[in-house]
Amino acid sequence: MTKREKLSSISLSTSFNESILLHATAAISIPMAAIFTPSRGRAIGRAIAASSSGPVNLPSFLVPAWQATAPKIASSRASTALFSTTSKRPSKLGRTPLSIPPGVELSVGQPVANKDLTSYKKVYKKTITVKGPLGELELKVPEYVQVTQDPEAKVVSLNVQDTDAKDQKAMWGTTWSYLKNYIMGVSEGHTAILRLVGVGYRASVEERGAKEEFPGQRFLCLKLGFTHPVEEGIPRGVTVTTPAPTRILIEGIDRETIMSFAGRVRMWRPPEPYKGKGVFINDQTIKLKQKKIK
Repeated sequence: MTKREKLSSISLSTSFNESILLHATAAISIPMAAIFTPSRGRAIGRAIAASSSGPVNLPSFLVPAWQATAPKIASSRASTALFSTTSKRPSKLGRTPLSIPPGVELSVGQPVANKDLTSYKKVYKKTITVKGPLGELELKVPEYVQVTQDPEAKVVSLNVQDTDAKDQKAMWGTTWSYLKNYIMGVSEGHTAILRLVGVGYRASVEERGAKEEFPGQRFLCLKLGFTHPVEEGIPRGVTVTTPAPTRILIEGIDRETIMSFAGRVRMWRPPEPYKGKGVFINDQTIKLKQKKIK
């Protein structure tokens, strides 16, 4: 190749490179997040958008590909936003009427100012009194809980002032559950059965005059494998019997008191998963594990 031919080839390559650079710099202004969003995801796009201070230049040969993918991303974001919007609904339990059995009376008192133990503010609460053949129970509820009785249909309905407020909506269902247990307690009563599973586990009800918290209190004496018997005082208004040495029957009108006492007894010997021994409440079961052999 002669010297003249070499110079002509160099000039041709230089002009070709200059044309490529001119074609690449003919750009439009698009944000940095828009460049990376189609390929890297929305999270990276948002991060880049937050960090970038201004627009950058996108080469013209990338513009058609971006214009084809941008409408799809916008439509997917719109569909996600529409899918995530849900309407507020009232409490399923609170809006269900409660039936009042024969012999049960329900009365609602006037709101009284009480001091809240956590915020030390005055909170107005009213007392719902439930009377029945087995006894009487009182339930204190906030002022915004509304109680409506229908004497002809023998039902009681609950409502709150603002169904969109989160705390009122939560208290709506809680009050319904408590009131249902109170109505059932004064009419039929609540029971809990404890099962003692273990070698030598025994239970009996005895009197301990020196440890009485109120006159006539009795104690549940348990032999659960310790060096000494365990004694649990029976709460007021709760009846405990032992139809069998390994069975304990707890009866009363307040379900919360019954289950609290049953939980205290269970704490002495919780069910263990290897031999299945312990104190079981009602139909409680436990999944047994295989012992690890080294």
